[in-house]
Amino acid sequence: MSSKPRHVFQRVGDTPIIPISAKILVIFIMLLLLSNFMTNFINLSLSQRKVIQLTNEILVGKLKTLYNAADNQYQISLYAQDEASSVQSLCETAESDFTMDHSIALGVRQDSSILFVQARNMLGSWYRFSDENALALMNGSFEEGIQEGTITFKALTGDEYFGVYKFHPQWNCYIIRAELRSDTKDSMYRVMLIIIPIILVFIIVFLWAGIVMFRRLFANVKHITNNLYQMQQDQKLGLIDISKAPNDDVTYLAASFNSLSSNINNLLTTFQKFVSKDVVERAYSEQSINLEGKPRNLTILFSDIKSFTYRTEVLGNDIIDLLNVHYDKVIRIIQSESSLSSKRRNVIAGSSEGRGIIGSIIGDAILGIYGLKDSSARKSIDAIQSAWEIITATKELREKMTSRREQIEAERKLTAAELRVFDAVMLEVGVGIDGGEVFYGTIGSNDHMTNTVIGDKVNSASRLEGLTREYRLPIIVSAYVRDEVLSQKQFAERYRFFEVDTVQVKGKTEGMKVYFPYDDKFCGEEMLSEFETYGEALSYYYKGDWKNARTLFRKCSLDVAGVFLERMGLKKAPDDWSGIWTMKTK
Repeated sequence: MSSKPRHVFQRVGDTPIIPISAKILVIFIMLLLLSNFMTNFINLSLSQRKVIQLTNEILVGKLKTLYNAADNQYQISLYAQDEASSVQSLCETAESDFTMDHSIALGVRQDSSILFVQARNMLGSWYRFSDENALALMNGSFEEGIQEGTITFKALTGDEYFGVYKFHPQWNCYIIRAELRSDTKDSMYRVMLIIIPIILVFIIVFLWAGIVMFRRLFANVKHITNNLYQMQQDQKLGLIDISKAPNDDVTYLAASFNSLSSNINNLLTTFQKFVSKDVVERAYSEQSINLEGKPRNLTILFSDIKSFTYRTEVLGNDIIDLLNVHYDKVIRIIQSESSLSSKRRNVIAGSSEGRGIIGSIIGDAILGIYGLKDSSARKSIDAIQSAWEIITATKELREKMTSRREQIEAERKLTAAELRVFDAVMLEVGVGIDGGEVFYGTIGSNDHMTNTVIGDKVNSASRLEGLTREYRLPIIVSAYVRDEVLSQKQFAERYRFFEVDTVQVKGKTEGMKVYFPYDDKFCGEEMLSEFETYGEALSYYYKGDWKNARTLFRKCSLDVAGVFLERMGLKKAPDDWSGIWTMKTK
C-alpha cells in the first residue's frame, strides 16, 4: 500500500511554498553569525596588537632592570677581573624576569656575535645573531644616534621574536629583551577558546529569542497563507479570519483579499443563478467560455403549468410571486442530489452533483437536462424521479391552498373574486420526458452568448408534455426513456411503463408510442390494477375492435380511459384504421 510523500513545506503543484518567515530567519541567523565572528575577529586582531604593545611596555621595564644589572656586573667584572661570572650573573638576572614559555634575553654585538643569551625553553642554537636585517636596522639607528627601540627578529629556526633593545656602551652590545610571537598568539587562541563558547551560548539564546519573536511576528502571515493554501486545494474562495490579527499592513492585505473574495463570490453566486451549473464549473476551471458545442446523448424533461393564461388573467402581477414559489421547488428538485448516488461530489464547485441542470426557463415552462455528468441509463431514471417529485410538490402546494381556503370558509363565505384567486393558485403541471442525441453547447457571439440544447428530442419532450393535457396524465415519456430505464434490472420492479397510445404529433409523419411511468413509490396499487384493465382495452382499440374496447374502458376509472371513450363515441373504427391517432394541435 503506497502512501503520499510527506513534504516539509506546503506545495502548489510541484512548487514548494517557502514561508517568508523562514527566509528572514535564515538571513537573520547568517547575519548574526557573520556579525559575531567578524566582530570578534577584528576585536581579537586589535587585542593582539594591544597585547604586543603592552608586552613591549612591560619589556621596557624588564630591559631597564636588565640594563642596570649590566652596569653593575660590568663594574664587578672590572674589579674581579672575571667577565664570565659577571655574564652568568647577568643571565640569572634576566631569567628571574621571564614570564612566558620562550622568553629570551640577548647581548648582541654590532658584528652579530653574541655576548650572552638566556632563554626559557631555548629554540635552536645562538652562537651568533642570525637576523642580519634586524641587526642592520639597529646599527643604522645607532649611526643616527638612536641607541634604543623596538625590534622584531627571527632565530635560525625561523621562529619570530619581538621585543625592545638598548645599546650598552661598556659591554659594547645591544641588550635585547624579547618574547616569542607564537607565545602571544597562543595566549590569544586560549582567549578565543574561552570566548567562542560564550559567543555560541549568546547566539543560541538570541537565536531562540529571534525564533520566538519571528513566530509571533509572522503568525498572522502563516495563518493567512494556510487559509490561502486550503482555498487553493479546495478550489473555492473563502474568507480569512482576521478577528484576532494585529493592525498592520499584512492584515490590511488579508482584509483586501476578503473584500475581493466577497465580491467574486457574489458575482459567482449571481452568475450561477443565470446560467446552468456546468457553465459555472467550466468557467471556474477553464477561466473562459467559448462558442462551442457537440452532439450529446441526453434526457430532456419539459414541465409546463396548465391553464397558465387563465391564471395570469386572474392573478395579474401576483403571478410572478406564484411562479417564484413554484420554481423554487422545481429547480431544487431538478438540481438536487440523486438518491441513486449520494456520494457523487462536484470537486470544482465544492457541492454535491445534481441530477440535472436547468436548460432554460420560458414563462411558465422549465427545461431540465440530464446526463451531462453521466450518460448512462441513470439519466432517464433521474429525470423520472424529478418528474414525480415535481408532481408531488405541486400537489402539496394545492393541499396547502385548500387547507387555507377551508380555514377562511370556516370563518366566512368567500367572495366570487376570492374563489377565482383560489382556483387560479391551484397549480397543475404536466411533465414530458424524451431523450437521445441532441446538440448541447454555447451559441451566440463573443458579446452575448447562451448555453442551450437543440434538437428534435427537445421538441419531442415539449410535445409529450402537451399530451399530458390530452390524456389527463401527469407524466408521459417516450419509448427511449422506457427502454433506457428497463435496461437496468435493479429498477425493473420499481418502474413499470404502461403504454398510453400511439400518436402522430404535429410536425411528424410517423406515429410514436407514448408511456406512463408507473413508480410504486408515488403511485398506489389500485392504479396498477386499473392500468392493467386499461392495457387490455387499448389492445382491442389498436385492433379496431372498438366495441370490446369501449366495454373495458368503461370499467377503468382512470381519466385517460374517458379520453378514449370520447374519441370513439359510439362509432366503429375507420376502415383504414392503423391504430395511430393523429394530433391536430401541438
